[in-house]
Amino acid sequence: MDQEKLARLRQRYQGTRGNDIHDPKFARVASAQWSDDGRRLFPYSGLPTFLDLPVRNNFDDLDVAMIGVPMDLGVTNRSGARFGPRAIRMMERIGPYNHALDVVPQSVLRCADVGDVPLRSRFDLNTSIADIEHYFRQVRAAGVRPIAIGGDHSVSYPILKALGDEGPVGMIHIDAHCDTSGEVEDIKFHHGGPFRHAVLDGVLDPERTVQIGIRGSAEYLWEFSYDSGMTVIHAEEFAAQGVAKVIETARQVIAGGRYYISIDVDGIDPAFTPGTGTPEVGGLSPREVQALLRGMVGAGTIVGGDVVEVAPEYDANTNTAQVGAQMAFEILSLMAADLGRMP
Repeated sequence: MDQEKLARLRQRYQGTRGNDIHDPKFARVASAQWSDDGRRLFPYSGLPTFLDLPVRNNFDDLDVAMIGVPMDLGVTNRSGARFGPRAIRMMERIGPYNHALDVVPQSVLRCADVGDVPLRSRFDLNTSIADIEHYFRQVRAAGVRPIAIGGDHSVSYPILKALGDEGPVGMIHIDAHCDTSGEVEDIKFHHGGPFRHAVLDGVLDPERTVQIGIRGSAEYLWEFSYDSGMTVIHAEEFAAQGVAKVIETARQVIAGGRYYISIDVDGIDPAFTPGTGTPEVGGLSPREVQALLRGMVGAGTIVGGDVVEVAPEYDANTNTAQVGAQMAFEILSLMAADLGRMP
């Protein structure tokens, strides 16, 4: 070993603490996590919030609010996503630094965990949909961008109604299913149809919507996606095209406008996310979804996002909650990376 190099390394690093960092970029990250005496918060203590964000009961002076939507009355297979927000808040080893985008979101955005949507009924789906829309209208009125943690995918419909009533938004939708079917057993607001309703209500622009990772035996239910002009990229097409091509397509579809991100964890292969209500073999990997989201920097203006369908009772090793929390962090990181590009 080069003895001069060893002597230099010893002089610079021997006897230093974990937060004694010379590189300005990394020192900036450390300053957000370490106190002056070289200590950090214990990851297993205190009240669990997403990313250890501060708890708030209002939207004053916030850029982004993390919001739990613990409702799964719209599921068609396995229930349990009502426990998703709590499971994701329990996850550690998420953030604070997104090395790929070189951003610490909490350092450039005013963020807080504002708790869960107050729902009046644990039994009534229609009432819950109305409660969610009412709550997210308050979020929009406050000028805050929401990141919602579901709950089943029916929660995306009232969120889009709240965010898109002043003009339809586009959407990046990652899922095994298009979720554009009609009524099922006389029920309108189930998790298989939120985006049909959003289009018909004029709050979602189908021609600026791309659905990625679609697969499985429910393909015959998604006629509306094709008829309305949505761009549908099946899982096998994603594999054949590669991430870079799909990013290019998604950016073209969004066309620089306002858009929403919706991630159903069943869009990811159940080898990584088994804890969900409608798992479909043959999905994307978490790394592919991360690359896709990171590739959307500067593609448009994000009005909000959601991560849904985490059902922890089927999640024996917490992988699904871990992946779901990471995807919410990727959405937050994308918002932070876009901050300097916003008009």
